[in-house]
Amino acid sequence: MSTNNFLPFSKPCIDESTIAAVGETLRSGWITNGPKVLEFEKQLSAYFGGRPVRTFNSGTCTMEIALRIAGIGAGDEVITTPISWVATANVILEVGATPVFADVDPVTRNIDLDKLEAAITPRTKAIIPVYLAGKPVDMDKLYAIAARHKLRVIEDAAQAIGSTWQGKPIGSFGDFVSFSFQANKNITTAEGGCLVLNNAAEAALAEKYRLQGVTRSGWDGIEVDVLGGKYNMTDIAATIGLGQFAQLNTITAQRRKLAKHYFATLGKDFEKQTGAQLPPAELANTNWHLFQIVLPERITRADFMARMKEQNIGIGYHYAAIHLFKLYRALGFKEGMFPIAERIGRQIVSLPMFATMTEVDVEHVCAAMKDVLAG
Repeated sequence: MSTNNFLPFSKPCIDESTIAAVGETLRSGWITNGPKVLEFEKQLSAYFGGRPVRTFNSGTCTMEIALRIAGIGAGDEVITTPISWVATANVILEVGATPVFADVDPVTRNIDLDKLEAAITPRTKAIIPVYLAGKPVDMDKLYAIAARHKLRVIEDAAQAIGSTWQGKPIGSFGDFVSFSFQANKNITTAEGGCLVLNNAAEAALAEKYRLQGVTRSGWDGIEVDVLGGKYNMTDIAATIGLGQFAQLNTITAQRRKLAKHYFATLGKDFEKQTGAQLPPAELANTNWHLFQIVLPERITRADFMARMKEQNIGIGYHYAAIHLFKLYRALGFKEGMFPIAERIGRQIVSLPMFATMTEVDVEHVCAAMKDVLAG
């Protein structure tokens, strides 16, 4: 098997001008958080309709900091989905709160908002919806539920940069909105993330939390009044982000084109012929961070992934059901509690999807997948 022709499931697409800009930043002598971070935050804020934005060294600490700003802690419950990267639930534990799961919709694979509302108790203080593969939940319904029960919303939009709801970019409205710029996201800073906030007071508090709780004044004034950490983004990462952000619309358009070609190449009878489940064929609102299928139970995910690798195709695994990890079983979660999430968590795979893929690549993946599923 030749590794030269291997098609990975994801690949960062960084152009030469961005690479050159990183070199300039390195030569400038200012490589930690500085002017490039401020410029990146300024551009992100403009994209999100002028809302305050602060950048961080991951898209995980952004959610934890949002929970802390919202005052969530011991004795509080936070509802989220079992189908996400484990960080989504871990941050709830980090602030001392109790994670509560609601099962997912079998079609969208996002949290079922009716089941979310049914899970609300007097202890519920916040909800963390996840936009799996970049597809938003019903935002109108989400915020109607939040308003009805007086809950804060921390949107885990890690995968949703470039996605929209009714023509408005995700992040340009709502409550807290967290994005990730990790290496396999649609745009990357290698590692990093940003948090969209509601006002200047929240932004100032976010700045404290990301740098040890410090407030500076004048040349030598320093005060610490909250317990912060070390979560700041570097100018090196922000330089990559600026180059990537300039290409966001182009990257999103290419991903939508590739998704459309996946559907066309697989054909309308694919699900009936193979028993696999495709994602919803909605192309407009979604940035197509991932193109995921749910395999039929007759084939294991490990076997499918191995056989696709034999044909030089990389397959991703996003995600196992969080509540079945040992950490969460120890909290009382077990099999059978969220059956839809458990089925999806056993059988979901991510097909190759990145901006420099071609339609020929898509056709290669589809042909190989049909062959494997027919075997």
